[in-house]
Amino acid sequence: MDETIDILDDFGNYTGNTCLKSIAHKYGYFHPTIHVWLYTTNYKILLQKRALTKKVFPGLWDISVAGHVAAGENIITGAIREIQEEINYTISPGELYKIGVRKHQINHINGIIDNEYHHIFIAELKVSLDDLKIQEEEVDEIKLFDLKTIINTKSLKNILLPQYHDYYSFVYDKIKEKLK
Repeated sequence: MDETIDILDDFGNYTGNTCLKSIAHKYGYFHPTIHVWLYTTNYKILLQKRALTKKVFPGLWDISVAGHVAAGENIITGAIREIQEEINYTISPGELYKIGVRKHQINHINGIIDNEYHHIFIAELKVSLDDLKIQEEEVDEIKLFDLKTIINTKSLKNILLPQYHDYYSFVYDKIKEKLK
């Protein structure tokens, strides 16, 4: 979906300008996104398999929920909306624990220039997978993996991206801290 998003400067500050997501990806404008990593108390992590129709990383097992923040939308509101849209899970703001913001830049072979500031959250998944319903345009499947999966990406095929091992290790450490 081509939604209107806020444009950020190189340091993640709002510029006051907006554009369509397709324009931001065409010209490489920085914009805010959310990453939400959902874990269980028995050391599992929810990953989603990206729909094969996605323009970037189709069919890849990826972050529990990720998405763009709409223009004028609060980051927390955007995270809650994306969780609801992608997996039909209702979560309150107090259940989201922000662990950081990550500057991310990648040029995809299909011409998309992804310059984003990821607002990263972790939250406990408190329902079973049977209670979730995926948004089929975005997600092909969801599955619980052992939490260690996110730090063992080099040995697993089609699960996350090994080049972001440091990021996944950071998320792993933050989830482990919350589970203590």
